[in-house]
Amino acid sequence: MVRTDYLPFGKPNFSEAEIEAVTAVMRSGWIGMGALTQAFEAELAAYLGAPHVVCVNSCTSALFLALKVHGVGPGDEVICPSLTWLSSANAGLYLGATPVLCEVDHETLCVTPQTVAAKLSPRTKAVVVVHFGGLAADVAALRAVLPPHVAIVEDAAHALGSQYPGGSMVGASGNLVCFSFYANKNLSTGEGGAVACADAAVAERLRSLRLHALPDDAWKRFSHPRVMIKVEAAELGYKMNYTDLQAAIGRIQLQRQAEFHTTRLAVAEIYCERIAQSGLPLKTQPGVLDPGHSRHLFLIRIPAAGRLPHRDEVLLALRDRNVGATLHYDPLHGMPLYCTEGSDAADSAGFPITEEICHEILTLPISASMDVADAAYVADQLLDILGAR
Repeated sequence: MVRTDYLPFGKPNFSEAEIEAVTAVMRSGWIGMGALTQAFEAELAAYLGAPHVVCVNSCTSALFLALKVHGVGPGDEVICPSLTWLSSANAGLYLGATPVLCEVDHETLCVTPQTVAAKLSPRTKAVVVVHFGGLAADVAALRAVLPPHVAIVEDAAHALGSQYPGGSMVGASGNLVCFSFYANKNLSTGEGGAVACADAAVAERLRSLRLHALPDDAWKRFSHPRVMIKVEAAELGYKMNYTDLQAAIGRIQLQRQAEFHTTRLAVAEIYCERIAQSGLPLKTQPGVLDPGHSRHLFLIRIPAAGRLPHRDEVLLALRDRNVGATLHYDPLHGMPLYCTEGSDAADSAGFPITEEICHEILTLPISASMDVADAAYVADQLLDILGAR
């Protein structure tokens, strides 16, 4: 039987604790950026093993500010994968830089030292590394092949709770690492993002830039409302701050990460088990059951060649059965925004791996709001559509 309710691909899990925390903030009368934001930043830094965390209004803003403090501007190039969300490339565009798109690994769907090195030029100022789906890319290996002046900025929108090869948490690399707290993320505050960093001076500048480039001690206007601070702006800043309403949710969500990790693992285990039993030639992302994978996304690959239905047919059939399967992502190199004069972005022949992946990849629902019955239903419908039941 087809379920009557729609199962979204990613649904946040909010308990009474989050609701009570928000209620307490609303009753306090102080809902903007303040002491709870500071507390959340400190707790998140401890969780990640990063010296500093600065919260902002989105991961897109986090990526923008990270590139800005690295000095990215007009005339510079920023390398990022074609298989990613728009923000990974747009952050550089906002600063007047040119996004240079690169290939990803056929199996991991992440950039590699080789795919990035192939796009290096004298104008390269930074590389945006996407930890795709929650699988951490090897940023240490990438650092080893990059010139010292080329910065690494990590797009960890999928990767809160992921671990690098070697076991340290994504966020503790010493690079500027950008996280998302969007509605469907492993830690959700509805909207929001953060930058993890190792340098106190960089953290101070990020805090300044997120709020009109006010000096850092202007924070006292928020944490100590009776303190009078003269407002003076020395450079152009932005309105990208976080709020205590969001931080109240984030602090509870952070405490529940172990619970969420267990739930996501249980869903992924059912998917992997049922796919393996089916004998179908479906691929999953390597290491999706490993402790270091955050399982933000559960991705399968349906071979475009062969007897199986086309990926698009499977997607629509799943949605007809109230399964919120979706696609991550349409590649950037096929979009007019990135096909500027003289760029190679419009040449699909230059992206054979991404082209193959984007015609095969499918995202199955996975979230901390699902249970094993939901996962079994999705697996049943998928295998039925593929003719394996």
